[in-house]
Amino acid sequence: MTLLTLTDLAARLPRHARLLGVDPGRKQVGLALSDVSRVVASPFQTVKRGKLTAMVTHIRQIAQQQEVAGMIVGIPLSLDGSFGPAAQAAKDWAMALSDQTGLPTCLWDERLSSSAVNRMLIKEADLSRKKREGVVDQLAAAYILQAALDSMPTLEF
Repeated sequence: MTLLTLTDLAARLPRHARLLGVDPGRKQVGLALSDVSRVVASPFQTVKRGKLTAMVTHIRQIAQQQEVAGMIVGIPLSLDGSFGPAAQAAKDWAMALSDQTGLPTCLWDERLSSSAVNRMLIKEADLSRKKREGVVDQLAAAYILQAALDSMPTLEF
């Protein structure tokens, strides 16, 4: 499966199906789900990053159980917007994940998403570093997914 633009992804989606937001980190992968109307993103879970085959199996199960029809995968562009080694690695991982799950996928700029979430958790929720560790990845995935949902074209059927 190829990576799609947000417009192309939106055009391929069934009317009432969720999107899965994915924040791929080096150690953990944050996951978030949209509602079926694709208006609101909610944190879903954090998964330890391991072999791609295990992640594929896990995402296939989520897709089936939660009626997921596509993925938004965060890509860590450099601060100046350039495509560096980390972004290339994330793109390669997202392409392999999309190919093996069969889910149409769009990459989304995730610059500073984890930083924004950490700031919010420190200032507003006053959470310690240890408590933040368990939720920051899934909140970052929700942050990425919500940004994509807010930018997604509204298509009339």
